[in-house]
Amino acid sequence: MATCYFILGSNLGDRRRNLEEATMAIARSIGKISRQSAIYESEPWGYHDTMSYYNQVIIVETDLPPQHCLEMALNIEKGLGRRRGAMRYEARVIDIDILFYNKEIIQTRDLIIPHPEIQKRRFVLEPLNELMPQFEHPVLHDEISLLLNKCDDRCWVKCLES
Repeated sequence: MATCYFILGSNLGDRRRNLEEATMAIARSIGKISRQSAIYESEPWGYHDTMSYYNQVIIVETDLPPQHCLEMALNIEKGLGRRRGAMRYEARVIDIDILFYNKEIIQTRDLIIPHPEIQKRRFVLEPLNELMPQFEHPVLHDEISLLLNKCDDRCWVKCLES
């Protein structure tokens, strides 16, 4: 059994519902959700848009290898209406990224784990810090709480639940 850490994001349609539907689909097709963060609202990262994002980190216990987790996540995105355009950063119904898979380091053409942008994105670090502040990033060798402290991302992020 492996532990796979995902970040979910949505800024089109019913953002909260999109996260809920993605979470249910992940539970059905990838594995048991052991923990999930509160939902955070944040401004778009990497581009300008009028709609803010809702983001959430979920931790999943799975028997699937990482490549299959990625394939299932992409299928879930497609099933929920995600259409990938030419732009790297754009509005989306749902975005599902793998952040960590256990503490493995994986670099293939299609999959890089840990996600290479974790330390640059406050909207990822805030919910990760809620769930696992002492988790050590296997490449950077810093705990999530320290990465959050050192992050110079100035995009606003706020927790929607207390």
